[in-house]
Amino acid sequence: MSAPLETNHSAAIRYAQLMQHAAGWGNDHVFACMISSLCAVTNALPDWLGLEPAAFHCLMRYHFPGLNLGNEPNIQRPFPIQRRDEADELVRLMLMDKAGASPSEVWMAHVIAAGCLANDHLWYDLGLWQRADLTDLMRRNFPALAARNTKDMKWKRFLYKQLCDAEGIYLCRAPSCAVCSDYHACFNSPS
Repeated sequence: MSAPLETNHSAAIRYAQLMQHAAGWGNDHVFACMISSLCAVTNALPDWLGLEPAAFHCLMRYHFPGLNLGNEPNIQRPFPIQRRDEADELVRLMLMDKAGASPSEVWMAHVIAAGCLANDHLWYDLGLWQRADLTDLMRRNFPALAARNTKDMKWKRFLYKQLCDAEGIYLCRAPSCAVCSDYHACFNSPS
């Protein structure tokens, strides 16, 4: 488990509280980082990590039994509904290669997809404290997908490149689908 490289005092306290209740699963640390950062409003994730509230509470019971954060992960930053198709495509991409070892792989796919909709490096938008945590969680949750990242491409670019390759768009240079001129070729909803 890696130590936080950059965080604020509030996030560090929340992280310690979460880890005191950690169940001992592989994703405990990264979810604790994400939740701590969300509660301290230092990441770009929407409310509830981009999950439905019921799914978020299931995640909490699985990874941090006995700890109830109440409505704290609802920071009034709604999921960007107009980009739902894009997020759904990213989730499908990841779930095709999930490890099949934990129910948290599904939650992780949804959280990563929500993080991809933001504008900075994915590890930072997720509220992780170092890029290596993102690489570790990708290998743990989506090993076959992670194995295809043979050139250590930045994860957000890699995921979007996988989507573009699947659609036969081989010249995609956009950092995210929101700024891509071929958005409608990949997704059927209006942006």
